[in-house]
Amino acid sequence: MTHILAIDQGTTSSRAILFDADLRVVASAQEEFPQHYPQPGWVEHDPSDLWSTVAATARAAMERAGVRAERIAAIGITNQRETTLIWDRASGQPIHPAIVWQDRRTAGLCTALKDAGHEPMITERTGLLLDPYFSATKVKWLLDHVEGARARAEAGELAFGTVDTWLIWNLTGGRVHATDATNAARTMLYNIATGTWDAEICALMDVPMALLPEVKDCAADFGTTRADLFGREIPICGVAGDQQAATVGQACFAPGMMKSTYGTGCFALLNTGSDRVPSTNRLLTTIAYQLDGKPTYALEGSIFIAGAVVQWLRDGLKIIRHASETQGLAEAAEAAQGVILVPAFTGLGAPYWRPDCRGAVYGLTRNSGPAELARAALESVGYQTRDLLEAMRADWGAAADGVLRVDGGMSASDWAMQFLSDILGAPVDRPKVTETTALGAAYLAGLQAGVCPAPEEFAKSWALDRRFEPAMDADERQAKYARWGRAIQATMAV
Repeated sequence: MTHILAIDQGTTSSRAILFDADLRVVASAQEEFPQHYPQPGWVEHDPSDLWSTVAATARAAMERAGVRAERIAAIGITNQRETTLIWDRASGQPIHPAIVWQDRRTAGLCTALKDAGHEPMITERTGLLLDPYFSATKVKWLLDHVEGARARAEAGELAFGTVDTWLIWNLTGGRVHATDATNAARTMLYNIATGTWDAEICALMDVPMALLPEVKDCAADFGTTRADLFGREIPICGVAGDQQAATVGQACFAPGMMKSTYGTGCFALLNTGSDRVPSTNRLLTTIAYQLDGKPTYALEGSIFIAGAVVQWLRDGLKIIRHASETQGLAEAAEAAQGVILVPAFTGLGAPYWRPDCRGAVYGLTRNSGPAELARAALESVGYQTRDLLEAMRADWGAAADGVLRVDGGMSASDWAMQFLSDILGAPVDRPKVTETTALGAAYLAGLQAGVCPAPEEFAKSWALDRRFEPAMDADERQAKYARWGRAIQATMAV
C-alpha cells in the first residue's frame, strides 16, 4: 500500500488529492457545489452535496491515477470547520440543510448570551468568543426550529457533527460517530483545557450531550470505509479542520511559527506550543493539532472574506471571468486613487467580531473602474492579515514579527503576496506545495498508518518556492494602513 487519499471538503467545493508515499501529488479531482442563501445573512449547504461530491472526487482521483483501493494505505480528511449538521442515527437523513460557518442567523442569541454575562466563562473554557461563527448556537437553533428535533435529540435518536463527522459517518456506513480535537475545539461546546465536551456549556446552549461525537486525536483510528465505495475497505486514519491541517502541512511545529491560508476566508495561526495563551485582542485560543493525546495550542485570527472577495468580483459584479485576471487588473490600476474595499459581506471577523457590519467601498472617483476595485479587493486581504498579526504581536510578543508561511488559492498571486509582504513589513514564504491543507490531512493519515515519519522529519521536507520581501517605504506602509483603519472605523459606525 503506497498511496494516501486526502479528502479536502471546503466551503465552495470538494477535492480529493492522491499522494504517493513520499507525499507527492499523483492525481486530484475537484467539484464545486451550490451555495444557498435563504435569507440575508443565512448560508446553507445541502448535506447530500457535501457527501456526493466527496465520493465522486475520491473515485475520480483514484481513476485518474490508475490506483486501486488495494494500494491506498489510509484516508485523511480535512474540512470546512464550524459548519453544522444534525441527522437521524437510524436513517442517516439530515433533519435540515447544513448551516455554514459564515451564517449569521444566531447573532441575536449570541448578543443575549453576552448580555447575560456568559462570554468570559465560554472564552476561558473553549478559547472562543460568543459569535454565530461557531457551531454551538447553530445546534441550538436547529433543535429549537426543526419540529420534534429536541425531543428526538434527548432520546438519543439524532447525531450532531461538523463536516468531518458527517463524512466519517457516511464513509463508514454509519458505524463511526467521531470527530477530532481540532474540529471539536471549534464547536464552542468543547473544553480545550480538559479535552472533554463541557457539560455546563452544553446545558447553557440546551444541547443534549447524547448528540455529540467521540473526540479523537488528529492521527487516530476513525474506522474503515464501506467496501462498496471504493472496492475494498480503506482505513480512515487522519482528521483535522482545514486551518489546522494547513498548519501541519506547513510544518509549523515549533512555537512561534505562523501560517496564513487564503481560501474562501483567511485564517492565520500562530503555534504557541503547550501554552494556552489567552488573547486580550479578541483572537481565538484553539488547538493546532493533537497527537498521542497531547494538544498543541495556537492563537488564531479568522477573516471571513478573502478569496470570496474575488468570487464576488466574478459572480457578483461580473467584472472578471477568472480569478487569475485580478493580478493584471491590479497592476493596471491607478494606485493614486487609493480605493479601499472593506469586504464585510458577512460581518467582520477577528479582531473586530462585528457580525452586524456590511461591506463598503471608500475613495471612489469618476475614474474608478474594474482595475481599481480588483486592486482594492486584493489589498483588503493584506490589510486584514495585518490586523490579525498586529493582534498576535500584542498577545504573543516579538515571535509574531517573523516569517509568515502562506498557502491557499490566493497565495498563487505574486501581486497579492508582494503587497502582503509590503503591508506587513515582513517576509512572506510560499512553499512549493501550496496544497498544504490536503497535505496536512495526508500526513496525519500516513503518520497513523505508519507510512510517514515523525513530525520533525516531515518538517525537513518543507520546500520554499519563493520568499517575498517588503519593498514598500515604511512611511507609505503606515499611511496606507492608517487609511485602512479609518475605513474600518467608518464601516463599524454605520
